[in-house]
Amino acid sequence: MESLAAHPRSSAPADDGRTRDRVSALLLEHGPQTATELAGRLGVSPAAVRRHLDALLASGRVEERQSRDAHRGRGRPARRFHLTDAGRSAFPHAYDDLALTALRYVAASGGPDAVRAVAEQQLAGLEARASSAVAQAVDARPGQPVDRAQALAAALTAEGYAATASAISGGGQLCQHHCPVAHVAAEFPQLCEAETAVIGRLVGTHVQRLATIAHGDGLCTTHIPGPLVPGTGRGREHTRAGNRSAPARPVPGERGVPRPARERTAPSSTTTPTNDRERTPA
Repeated sequence: MESLAAHPRSSAPADDGRTRDRVSALLLEHGPQTATELAGRLGVSPAAVRRHLDALLASGRVEERQSRDAHRGRGRPARRFHLTDAGRSAFPHAYDDLALTALRYVAASGGPDAVRAVAEQQLAGLEARASSAVAQAVDARPGQPVDRAQALAAALTAEGYAATASAISGGGQLCQHHCPVAHVAAEFPQLCEAETAVIGRLVGTHVQRLATIAHGDGLCTTHIPGPLVPGTGRGREHTRAGNRSAPARPVPGERGVPRPARERTAPSSTTTPTNDRERTPA
């Protein structure tokens, strides 16, 4: 009996969600309405509708406006409810299809370079906004590319990319857990290439894309090389044992061993040719 009694209560949130979706759909189909009008279409009481409208107002999916209805006569203006942009975004869209159709036309007309130009133009605004954010973050202390990646991750998160940055051996990684154009980029890799170039310019060094959501990976991962080690021309990952090369040096145990007598004798007066490299200072 307890399980039977608990079942209706456990389904109540799901029922509320479906009712609120129906309220949103009615506002989309019929435009702004009062609670009484919505109640009539749903077949419930106005009080019940107001409870769902309050929840939609709190979530930002609906907003309330005062109606100037000339037919109401005297009294308080009617309260009409409108869908917000956030409320409309919950319904299906065909933006990906539209973008794919447009880029296919661009590719057919101008080739891959034309698609690349569109991708670069599309990312120009993002680069400008992220560049300002990164500059402000590192203005007090000029940092290495990995430090700039931390500021870039915050800027990309504000743009909806859900990005994080972390330091690893030999540099850092910038991870984007969401890609707004993943479906389009799966067909047009120029979008990913242009985005990688933007990341490189923003962190101030050449970067390498290791994975992308568009190609079926769980997230977009970009490797950011660490700073160069002076005198090696390589990053810090090459300074570990076995990953660096050094000039040949005497074996420690052989420093005190006298050289053979024939090597200590003065050169003869013969014209035997010598190897110039042997006389070059080390």
